[in-house]
Amino acid sequence: MQWYRMDLHLHTPGSADYQEPGVTYLDILHQAEQRGLDIIAFTDHNTVAGYRAMMEEIEQLEYLENLGRIRPEEKLTLDEYRRLLDRILVLPGFEFTATFGFHVLGIFSPETSVRQLEYILLNLQIPAMTLDQGSSIVGASSDVLTAYRMIDAAGGIVIAAHANSSHGVAMRGFDFGGQTKIAYTQDEHLHALEVTDLDRKDRRSTARFFDGTKPEYPRRMRCVQGSDAHRLLADPRNPKNLGVGDRITEILLPERTFEAIREVFLGNDFARTRPYHPSHAPYDHIQMIREEGPSIVQAFHEGLTRRGGRLYSIIADVCAMANTNGGTIYVGVTAKPKEKPIGVPNPKEAIEILHEEIERKLTPPIEVNIDVLESQGKPVIRIQVPRGSDPPYAIDDNKIYVRDEAETNLAVRDEIVRLVLQNPALHTATSSPADATAPEPETAAPAPAPEAPPIGHIDAPRTGVEIISTEERKGVKYHVMRDLRNGNVVKNVTRSSARRLWHYAILEKESNPVNPNEVEWHGEIGLWKRYQRGGAMRYDLVQRENGEIRVYYGVTDDGMHGPWLQFAAEDEPEP
Repeated sequence: MQWYRMDLHLHTPGSADYQEPGVTYLDILHQAEQRGLDIIAFTDHNTVAGYRAMMEEIEQLEYLENLGRIRPEEKLTLDEYRRLLDRILVLPGFEFTATFGFHVLGIFSPETSVRQLEYILLNLQIPAMTLDQGSSIVGASSDVLTAYRMIDAAGGIVIAAHANSSHGVAMRGFDFGGQTKIAYTQDEHLHALEVTDLDRKDRRSTARFFDGTKPEYPRRMRCVQGSDAHRLLADPRNPKNLGVGDRITEILLPERTFEAIREVFLGNDFARTRPYHPSHAPYDHIQMIREEGPSIVQAFHEGLTRRGGRLYSIIADVCAMANTNGGTIYVGVTAKPKEKPIGVPNPKEAIEILHEEIERKLTPPIEVNIDVLESQGKPVIRIQVPRGSDPPYAIDDNKIYVRDEAETNLAVRDEIVRLVLQNPALHTATSSPADATAPEPETAAPAPAPEAPPIGHIDAPRTGVEIISTEERKGVKYHVMRDLRNGNVVKNVTRSSARRLWHYAILEKESNPVNPNEVEWHGEIGLWKRYQRGGAMRYDLVQRENGEIRVYYGVTDDGMHGPWLQFAAEDEPEP
């Protein structure tokens, strides 16, 4: 049994009164993740248009993926949907407006089709012409008790929405009610009351009123809370307009499934639901990322002002990540996790500036995904950059950047050549006319079959750098380097032009060459040096192959595999 956090009353842009029409369904899922929610429900007014729109978006992306026609940025979106839907159980539902304006939540299993839910709404007298409008005003619809019965019969969870406030069946503040109020709050098909004062412990609280101690209200009612969010974040100008996860209920379940949730709502163990009281700050996705620190696919910027070159630095990171492995850029925080987030003063305007600058300065164009997350109450912009399909990407047509470890640098000649060769279109376009028109030979010799690696062969580590060869010209040593992450080879690297890890590898090779007699050998592989750099453990590893010794500099733990794992340190050495 485990406690799960749920918010079963969330609106989406599918509701006509949603307060932030520019919000996407992915934004809602991101905010739910940030608030630490395990279970949510989309409950738009008298419609399932929001839930349907999200599912159709996912189905379209999967269709393009199956055809092999999905673009990098679309694949990024699809992968994010998959990650979030694996992390959060999203339930379909609606907030039905019954006769006299009372609101009833119907929550259903993800196995329930959108068509089935629309059929229920039509049977509840929601006019077909208004089924997709998401309005809370629908005219003459079914009464409250009919709604309870039909939703329950269809296998849903029936909750009286904000029962103690406006449009609530408890009719708090009304001078009338009597038998109607009893019927609406004690009906056997009603599974719970959603209330806004679940934290109150005094005798005037709604939960205390419906605790089964009053003769006219003998049935104890389960009381839960939900945010009734019509926006991502709470409105600072009106505290009644809550955001996603601002009122959370915890539920004790053996597994996180709709069936297990419904069993709790139908049961009499009232200790299995409770208001959520955070004992610590909500899960902060950005703070966790900052703890990981900058990397080849992760960068942080305090702001995006033009003064000081901050905006240009962000665009350079976009260019570099598009030319390398893609990645994510966070604006409004530093890379130091102990420093408080600075935030972005006007996120909407900042996003527009970023889109304009990326479109204006970057060639060829590339689509990036820009959204806003929250960290310690501050809005932080996140830029997700796909690995570009049309390299090399350049700023102002002539500045080509690449990502190296946690740094963005101007590409050297061989890196630019490699980027060109990675692009089949450019490679074909730059072929000589003679090559394009040359007749093919009458008989082509079959390509030799690739040699299978010998039995027991150990592949090189998957991170770090290897110096393949060195040549001295006019007193300067030029090295050929191999990046072990992707196998890319860069020639003509000198000590002065080398960057960080490359520079370290060259210094080690020139001033501290490997002595085979001092290597910690385990068969044909060995450990030359173990050290700490940038907060991460690093290893200089060696391998005997065909009578020669290969040296792999700056290997990290995530690059170790197979027999290499035996050299991973259990205890961290001194820096």
